[in-house]
Amino acid sequence: MRDGFQDIEVQSPRPKLNYPFERGPAVGESVEIAAGVRWMRMPLGGSLAFINVWAIEEDGGWAIVDTGMGGPDTQQAWRTVFAGPLGGRPASRVFVTHMHPDHIGMSGWLTRKYGCQLWISRLEFLMCRSLAADTGREAPEDALTFYRAAGWDEEALENYRVRFGGFGKGLHALPDSFRRVSDGDVIEIGGRPWEVVIGAGHSPEHVCLWQPDLKLFISGDQVLPKISSNVSVFPTEPEGDPLSEWLSSLARIKARVRDDVLVLPAHNDPFHGLHARVDHLIGGHERGLARLHRLIAEPRRVVDVFPVLFRRKIDHNVLGLATGESLAHLNCLIARGMAVREEDEAGVAWYRAV
Repeated sequence: MRDGFQDIEVQSPRPKLNYPFERGPAVGESVEIAAGVRWMRMPLGGSLAFINVWAIEEDGGWAIVDTGMGGPDTQQAWRTVFAGPLGGRPASRVFVTHMHPDHIGMSGWLTRKYGCQLWISRLEFLMCRSLAADTGREAPEDALTFYRAAGWDEEALENYRVRFGGFGKGLHALPDSFRRVSDGDVIEIGGRPWEVVIGAGHSPEHVCLWQPDLKLFISGDQVLPKISSNVSVFPTEPEGDPLSEWLSSLARIKARVRDDVLVLPAHNDPFHGLHARVDHLIGGHERGLARLHRLIAEPRRVVDVFPVLFRRKIDHNVLGLATGESLAHLNCLIARGMAVREEDEAGVAWYRAV
């Protein structure tokens, strides 16, 4: 599961963010972000190459935030950082921002190895367990109907059948229990209060952590400096409106979290400029919605709208992501009363502006 596309905004330049670190840590190394807070990277492969993870020093060891993708390469990377930069001290607990495998994948390995607890929001834990249960299943007919309605041809559907059930392959066996965190919770980590700030849209109940005194904001995938986070509709909730949820949660973050924070994102480098980045993300999607609304003056299928939302060529590797994001925009227009969906006799959905 990809976390998103590179920004596609072409009508408005990306804001000038400030990146205070000349270089990030190599895999197996760490960089001190603030007193008792360390930045590390875990390997991913592919275009993103790595995910940022964080360690906060506290009595008894290190509170870990996000864990990397399950697998032997990540296990070895964790062994190296615990033996080296983390001084041989154990993980005292594991926080996970959300349920995607590159974030939660090694949580079971870490919690079992160090006998500690997973801290996560309830919806993220339960959704992850639900998706992991699909591992090895055949693609359900509901999902094939969903993608036929989007305009997929038989080759694309067959490719989906082959790939279905792969979510759990990026996970070490999940922990069997968790400690729930909720919006507004204030949790003492490393002797300082960290406030839980919940986002939505990219995932159902995404956890961010804000420490006002250190001026740090661990944003996970909710706010990224160079990538527009994946906000998609999936076959499990075909009428969902995650884009509205994402836009409103970004606005809440801007209103709640001060602009003087150093943002610690899951991908790319830590940066200053939270409010400018939030404004740019919201504005980019609003402009995308406007372009889409103009395009569907004449009825279009989902696969027909890619050019106004994505600058890159959509091939079979990203077709599912592009379809999910396009549906998120179309469902948002429907929720705003700006579009309708009509199905033809073949079950293909056509979207028209109103």
